[in-house]
Amino acid sequence: MSMLPNPTVNWTRVLVMLIAFAAAEPSAFAAGPAPKADRSQAEVQIGLCSPIDHIVQALNLRPRAAAPIEVWQFDDPGINLLARGLRFRLRAAADGHAELTLKVANQDCARFDPKLVPSGKGKCEYDVYGTTTAGTVSLSSKLDARSTGELLEGRVALANALSPSQIRYLREIVGVWPLPDGIRKLGPMQVRTYRTAGGLNDVDISHLPNGERYAEISAKVALPDASSTMEMMKAELQRASVEMCVDQSSQAANKLRSLLR
Repeated sequence: MSMLPNPTVNWTRVLVMLIAFAAAEPSAFAAGPAPKADRSQAEVQIGLCSPIDHIVQALNLRPRAAAPIEVWQFDDPGINLLARGLRFRLRAAADGHAELTLKVANQDCARFDPKLVPSGKGKCEYDVYGTTTAGTVSLSSKLDARSTGELLEGRVALANALSPSQIRYLREIVGVWPLPDGIRKLGPMQVRTYRTAGGLNDVDISHLPNGERYAEISAKVALPDASSTMEMMKAELQRASVEMCVDQSSQAANKLRSLLR
């Protein structure tokens, strides 16, 4: 007598099992799990051109800190670093400690390799100005009071104050290393951050050495919410009679030009 299994019986059993499994777990035979929503972060920013005192009063702003912070920028007289999408910013506290940040514009956050950034030292998020959305990588490092003083006094060049991860990103991703000659510190600006009523938005007010002042309102949201957030912010500004600047590109270039005068 043959001991081989009856193929008709086996395939029938398999078919019955598959039908039963499909009935119990219909999702297993669907097109697959729904794709995850894009939760990339975006910072929606609007430049404000009403008088500063009116902005503070109309938006019922409250300072987030007791005093402004000192902010320095770094570029050459032709602001060629900015033209290449690079910004170097030093935020100095009253005790002399500072945070040195490299910002690289026009990066693809969807393909950003987190291995290039130590944990807690950087990020890639989208900057939203007007109708423009662009990915920006930020890499930061902490400087003690001595290192901050040496950088600002010119005893240490900017290139020698950068962290290994900042240098690596400049060299391997941006292709700008070593840094070009002629870079100098610009500033300082006095920057104070305020919160709007309800704490939904930040407003940065920058005072330049020549007396010029800049104001910018911002909100950090998930990228899919950027457009609706922009419209809500515009509506709120209109209700408060706060004028938006005609030029809604980043204020960085205008600030650098002013600091160079």
